[in-house]
Amino acid sequence: MKRTLWAGYLIIGLMVAVYESFWGATHYKSFAYNPGRGLVWPVVMIPSLGEVIGAIILLAVILGILVFGKGKD
Repeated sequence: MKRTLWAGYLIIGLMVAVYESFWGATHYKSFAYNPGRGLVWPVVMIPSLGEVIGAIILLAVILGILVFGKGKD
């Protein structure tokens, strides 16, 4: 089941990459740029999801610095 889900995700990503490469807003960029966007296709399709993921990553980095940063010796 997990293999099928990953295969479906990658196939959709490939279709997004091909679409963006020929007809999308980034058609003028090289094809190498578009598979990167294809791998994160949910963020490309739903831009607010990218903002949420970015905020979560930012909070994780800040918490990591606070927890694992150098403390007073």
